[in-house]
Amino acid sequence: MPPDVKLTVDLDSAEPPFEQVRAQLAALIATGRLLPGDRLPTVRALAADLGLAANTVARAFKELEAAGLVETRRRAGTLVASGSHTAEVAMAALAAKYAAAARGAGLDEAAALDLVRSALRRP
Repeated sequence: MPPDVKLTVDLDSAEPPFEQVRAQLAALIATGRLLPGDRLPTVRALAADLGLAANTVARAFKELEAAGLVETRRRAGTLVASGSHTAEVAMAALAAKYAAAARGAGLDEAAALDLVRSALRRP
């Protein structure tokens, strides 16, 4: 999971902690903040970070897996599933990263778009 992505749990909320974790991860996936192939922390690590029982986080992960948003693989851990995004959401997230990098490199809009057009023409 990218280091700038932080989950929080409000233990005083009427919403159960597992649902808070599930909803936050689902939203991060839906908005493209987490992309297909991104690795989630282990159940134990995330539980420790959030001050929750491992079973609570495991339940959130199981529900995300049942919804097709994540997949758990032996030795690889839990990853954002490739079928969980539309191509448009994933590409919009990548385009935003490219735009920020282009601005950071001092490129104007025309130069940045020229680079994209050139890349699209390559086989």
